[in-house]
Amino acid sequence: MLASASPRRQQLLRDAGIEFLVSPAHLPEIPHRGESGRRFAERMAREKARAVRQAMPERTILAADTVVWLDDELLLKPGDAIEAACMLRRLSGRRHLVTTGVCLLGEGFEDVRSETTAVEFARLREEEIDAYVESGEPMDKAGGYAIQGGAARWILKLEGDYSNVVGLPVALVRRMLAEHGMP
Repeated sequence: MLASASPRRQQLLRDAGIEFLVSPAHLPEIPHRGESGRRFAERMAREKARAVRQAMPERTILAADTVVWLDDELLLKPGDAIEAACMLRRLSGRRHLVTTGVCLLGEGFEDVRSETTAVEFARLREEEIDAYVESGEPMDKAGGYAIQGGAARWILKLEGDYSNVVGLPVALVRRMLAEHGMP
């Protein structure tokens, strides 16, 4: 059971040949003071998995949460177009980290891990930022961008798992499933 309504996560799982059902967890995503990107992503994945498992105790739950962080500051989903543009200006010409926390929760186990990928952006022109924000794509994405969408043209360098930046580290999920006896 995937505890996410994200079409990106669903597509990644389908592409990997992993069968699943969907039951999103709708929880507020609020970082604790001083919480690192990794700890926040892992905590949110755990909380989402527990929330769905409570409603479906017979199911194995897969939950994930992706965050972007720059200079130890979390860049979550932008609340509006102004915030999205500000995030993109901050990422412009810089290297940042994308962390996805993953929780696999089933009978007798709770496995929480994370994957971090470094992403380097090209310098962005104001008109590029404005056009991208106007497209609406940044609005439901951590850090205000989709690497698999319009922001792909700005990626200079990627160190780590591409699918992690999309929203789910598929290789990690496959390892976790295999370790818990799920093909």
